[in-house]
Amino acid sequence: MALPKYLKNLDSLLAAIAGFYAVHLYTAYSGIGISPDSIMYASTARNIYEHGSLLTFNGSPLVFFPVFYPFFLSIALFISRVDTVTAAPYINGLLFAAVIFITGYIVSKFKSKPFIYKWLILIALVLSPALLEIYTYLWSETLFILETVLFVLVYRNYMLKHSMKSLLLLSLLVAVSCITRYAGVTLIGAGGLLMLLDDELVIRKKIQHILIFGFSSISLLVLNLIKNRLSTGLSTGTREPAVTPLSRNLYYAGTVMCDWMGLPNTFYPYAIAIACIILLSLVALLAWRAYNRKMNTTENIVIMFAAFYGIFIPVLASVSRFEPLNSRLLSPMFVCLLIACTSWVPDILNGLQLKKQLIYAIPFVVLMLAFEYSVGATDYQRYDDEGDYGVPGYTDDDWNTSKFITFLKTHKDIYKPGVPKYSDADEAVYFFTGTTATLLPHRYFTNTVAHFYGVKHYYLIWFKNLNNTELIGLKDIQQQHKLTTLYSFPEGAVYEYNADDK
Repeated sequence: MALPKYLKNLDSLLAAIAGFYAVHLYTAYSGIGISPDSIMYASTARNIYEHGSLLTFNGSPLVFFPVFYPFFLSIALFISRVDTVTAAPYINGLLFAAVIFITGYIVSKFKSKPFIYKWLILIALVLSPALLEIYTYLWSETLFILETVLFVLVYRNYMLKHSMKSLLLLSLLVAVSCITRYAGVTLIGAGGLLMLLDDELVIRKKIQHILIFGFSSISLLVLNLIKNRLSTGLSTGTREPAVTPLSRNLYYAGTVMCDWMGLPNTFYPYAIAIACIILLSLVALLAWRAYNRKMNTTENIVIMFAAFYGIFIPVLASVSRFEPLNSRLLSPMFVCLLIACTSWVPDILNGLQLKKQLIYAIPFVVLMLAFEYSVGATDYQRYDDEGDYGVPGYTDDDWNTSKFITFLKTHKDIYKPGVPKYSDADEAVYFFTGTTATLLPHRYFTNTVAHFYGVKHYYLIWFKNLNNTELIGLKDIQQQHKLTTLYSFPEGAVYEYNADDK
């Protein structure tokens, strides 16, 4: 007897509710995790809502990040009338629930109809430390991950219909993804390759659809980059050439995959091999299926994105400089990678007799349960820690109980009017006091460093524990300027420099 339609995804709904509650648990103590990027997003969303401008907290145009995530937050602010930071746990909980539910729906559309496999995947998503980390912070990955699973769903719709309407819907989704995170271009690459390998499209229609998809998908990103160029003269902000080679970035990617699999640190020496084996296996699987003209399946959409994103990000990190590859940067591939590395199991079992299915399925189920027990233990340890001091970042107790922060909040009038303020964490000054300071220059930009040293009178708000090696440091400044200590605390200090002082 077939289940009623509204009950077929009841398991996905229950898992989605569990995911929403998990975000609530982790953010219950001190709220959503806040990083410097988070303050950029929240302040821009506030400026969009209040002034209709794409300006960050320091009055500069939003360039380093694309525009859609702050715009999305401004919509939530407009609807709820609740400050973005306060509303973020609920926003993220809903986004995480949507990711879980849609993923469950996608798995239910696999050819083998694996209900036990679906349950194991749903549990793995709810318990995933990688996803729980993302959804307990105010980061654009929260929205982008949802867009990646929607891409699988919408591309499946296109794959079944090959209609112009479904193609334009797909193109719109990918275009929005590209202005959520610049890494959204991976969806253009994955979608284009899937169309190229589509064995149901005739050549003429294939070329036509690829061109329409490519130009439509990149349209909003091009407009965003033009806006950035006109505003600041830079398309994506100041970017430095990479300082880490591809081998090092593959190592970082491999260590992240080890953590995702629940493997101990003793596997780190084999990280490059692990990353290469996983990514090359996905490529080989796609090549085999393309050779056998078996590309038009939901599973292949998942595998294609996991492979394309997993290769693209380490290569990009070897060209353009940003923070070392970590779980956050690779997290958009987690859902697809989890399915890509396991979806072959129900496919194989589907063609076997019941007795053989049980023989082969039991080891897989045991491995999955062991994996979920391992990540569940990691989740519990993190919850036990963060339940005492909050999600790491500007909302945890290191900042909330800081005497220096309390001083800055209650002494906003200690600065002489017209004298500029500098800081090694301008976003922290804004987040805690609502006032602005100028970020100290990056040591690699000699012109801005020289300009700073030419300033005759300024205040310096210094946070001692940040240790941002990208910026000029306190010792560097003291070698050039004689700073006067105005107020000092264990966590930071306020200095003044006046060239006229004898």
